[in-house]
Amino acid sequence: MGSSSPPAPARSVVAIFGPTASGKTAVAEALADRIDGEIVSADSAAVYRDLPIVTAAPERPTRLVGIFLLTHDVSVGEYQRLAHAAIDEIIARGRTVIVAGGTGLYLRAALSALELPPAPAPGERDRWERLYDADGAEAAHALLAARDPAAAARVHANDRRRVVRALELVDAGASLAPAHDRLWTEDTRYPTLIVALDLPQGELDSRIRARAEAMVAAGGVEEARAAWAQPLSATARKVLGLEELATLPPEEAVEAVAAATRRLARYQRKWLRRMPGVVTLAGDREPEEIAAEIVALAGAGERLPRR
Repeated sequence: MGSSSPPAPARSVVAIFGPTASGKTAVAEALADRIDGEIVSADSAAVYRDLPIVTAAPERPTRLVGIFLLTHDVSVGEYQRLAHAAIDEIIARGRTVIVAGGTGLYLRAALSALELPPAPAPGERDRWERLYDADGAEAAHALLAARDPAAAARVHANDRRRVVRALELVDAGASLAPAHDRLWTEDTRYPTLIVALDLPQGELDSRIRARAEAMVAAGGVEEARAAWAQPLSATARKVLGLEELATLPPEEAVEAVAAATRRLARYQRKWLRRMPGVVTLAGDREPEEIAAEIVALAGAGERLPRR
């Protein structure tokens, strides 16, 4: 569970969410230039060091960017503890926090005191994966249905990862379908303005393609291959584009990364539709213009302390 929140002024946190390539980083930096703010990343890939090109890490100093080795398995709970500590420290110094990122669960974890499910005990995931593979998808799902009917109703038998996770949680006394799901709550630890950047699909696809091409041109293939040759944690291996850039010829890598990013963007838009209390802004404008609108939404100088 996240820590409790000390008193804070109104709108002490501004959160910026949106699909990959929607311009979140540029808007966050433009906003930080307008107000007395510091940026905290809510990106599950950017937490890793040695991948600045692949993860499109911001050049400007940003909290929770490049903090872990590629051998480290990162959990949402660990990220939440670090994010809460960073946010509390920034606010204690009288500054505004700008939380920016496209990992929906990380954003919610940073903003709210989510009660996160426990991590699996050592060996538990392997045990349930072996059972799933040996007995088959239907049998594993039937076992889940017998032990946690609500969770089974949420998960298809062929979704190996989620069936295994649901069985892990049952053994830990938790559930994939908790009675009180706070994931989509409007409650936040501090008064927060949440804005989301949205772009026409064609514009977003164009930006995604351009980002993939720029990644290769900037040396992303070499960076990815150097990382892929090292021991990697399970979560590091999932960094978007890492495997494609490391294992495919550059021209094929561009196509594969762009396609994977488009799939991620669709998923991020689903998160956006479910997140409560969000103000959606047109993202196809200059970052400075969007930042000015955010300041106006937050009440200008009355809500956000200016420099």
